[in-house]
Amino acid sequence: MSDKPARPPVVAFIVAVARNGVIGRDGDLPWRLSSDLKLFRRLTMGKPILMGRKTWAGLKKKPLDGRDNIVLTRDRTFRAEGAIVVHTLDEALGECRKAAARSGADEIMVIGGAEVYRAALSHAERIYWTEVDASPEGDALFPPLDAGAWREIAVEEIERGPKDEHPARLRILERVRA
Repeated sequence: MSDKPARPPVVAFIVAVARNGVIGRDGDLPWRLSSDLKLFRRLTMGKPILMGRKTWAGLKKKPLDGRDNIVLTRDRTFRAEGAIVVHTLDEALGECRKAAARSGADEIMVIGGAEVYRAALSHAERIYWTEVDASPEGDALFPPLDAGAWREIAVEEIERGPKDEHPARLRILERVRA
């Protein structure tokens, strides 16, 4: 047994972003990318996932299985069966850390939407960025990143399957530490 304290879990974003910055439209994804959804499941399984109320509402199946679902909302009356509902970002990150400690997860996965990404950006240390080769109309945009604050550590083409409307690639970014 090591005397070294365990490293706290990394706050990681997982997001699919079109060339024009769009990540959503009318509470849903503006594309069909089955291969990316499989990648999302693989990367988030067994880890706490943090999302906003609108993202929760847009899920086809609730809660997402095999993951602690934490929903951040300002609505104090909101209830989400099968999820932990929180009302501040600090409370959300605290619940995610507790869930990660219980499961042994090394990452907290922030899954959206746009408001949650914006609020949590200063906490993010890693981004799993699916670059979607399209420019759809949309009403939810990913917040702009300071290019100097991030470095790309890996790129992986996502093999396009028959249920994928667009080509896509996964870029993994890590925050540059001074």
